[in-house]
Amino acid sequence: MIGKRSTYVPKTKIGRWFDARLPVPRLVHDSFIVYPVPRNLNLAYTFGGILTMMLALQIVTGVVLAMHYAADTTLAFNSVEKIMRDVNSGWLLRYLHSNGASFFFIAAYVHIFRSLYYGSYKAPRELLWVLGCFNFLLLMAIAFIGYVLPWGQMSYWGATVITNFFTAIPLVGDWISRLLLGGFTVDNPTLNRFFALHYLLPFILAGVVALHIWALHVVGQNNPTGIDVKSATDVVDFTPHATVKDVFGAVIFLLVLTYFVFYLPNYLGHPDNYSIADQLKTPAHIVPEWYFLPFYAMLRAITFNIGPISSKLGGVLTMFGAIAVLFFVPWLDASKVRSAIYRPWYRRIFWLFVANAVFLGWLGSRPAEGIYVGLAQFATLCYFAFFVVAMPLLRFIETPRRLPNSITEAVLQKNNSGGASVIAEREIERRR
Repeated sequence: MIGKRSTYVPKTKIGRWFDARLPVPRLVHDSFIVYPVPRNLNLAYTFGGILTMMLALQIVTGVVLAMHYAADTTLAFNSVEKIMRDVNSGWLLRYLHSNGASFFFIAAYVHIFRSLYYGSYKAPRELLWVLGCFNFLLLMAIAFIGYVLPWGQMSYWGATVITNFFTAIPLVGDWISRLLLGGFTVDNPTLNRFFALHYLLPFILAGVVALHIWALHVVGQNNPTGIDVKSATDVVDFTPHATVKDVFGAVIFLLVLTYFVFYLPNYLGHPDNYSIADQLKTPAHIVPEWYFLPFYAMLRAITFNIGPISSKLGGVLTMFGAIAVLFFVPWLDASKVRSAIYRPWYRRIFWLFVANAVFLGWLGSRPAEGIYVGLAQFATLCYFAFFVVAMPLLRFIETPRRLPNSITEAVLQKNNSGGASVIAEREIERRR
């Protein structure tokens, strides 16, 4: 796909002059209009575009909110309340931004699970996957430091608990903790640092997203069958075929988001975070936002020492290891077949993995005591077993189903099951 010759032809003299010096219209035309995409993409593939839309929404609303926010421990909480009450449409901007963070993670998790299901990380898309993992890591960092800015009870105590865990890292742990805090406790320097990072990192994320899209256009898009494009009949132009699906998916996603903004604006937040931070009053249960709960459950699951590794350090290593293992997925999965549609055992284990991830999220919201600790340890073990045990071994014990000869054949087989193959076959013959 990368070697395809450009078909863009400027229609005016000004257009030709501009194209010879800065061919932005040609880039847009080649990348988002006539760019060939597999003809069998489904709605699960719209979440890449939805993520780009959500990033733009978060940056725009965040920049406006930053104009009215005061990064000072004595003013931060009240400045957020002032935005809600005194700034024109401030309540709308704040609710779009806070709920937008949750919906950003919803889209990100669907995007990751879709990629794992259809094998979008396999060659030649390894670097595309790695860049996506960097995006996810940056998104988590931005969300965590952004959660501190309202300076509510959960903001303060969440920052206290998480930054304290860095002290478990040998040699550099105390230095990292003091660097983040700007001192020895969560205070005004911490808030200033987090505000600066929360403003800067989304623009860095936008740059990595641009690299991610570039890498996608170089290697071409994967598809539900996991089969490479073999002929012109396997692809369609990005516009209107893919753009119609992307716009439809984005509209439905935005409708759900706006429902939460207007009718359930505080549903996804924690009640304790609507009280100003108090260093002398510890909440009964300190929990992060819902999108961090699976990793929080893994952090708390390690309640025992592992040789010279303390339980505190073991929890930190487990939490970061749960993210780090994602970077190695292209090399852990040795199967030659990409899509889970043709991998019966992988498909079953994948859905168990999804259920286990949701279960970990629920455990993260429970107190770290009693049966919940044992369940979190078992679920954490299952999480890592999916990557380091199931993925490498399935190649030797799984017999994949027969793959179609082409994307077009897969589409025709699907149409045959619905009784609409004749028209499709005539269309293929006409194109030939």
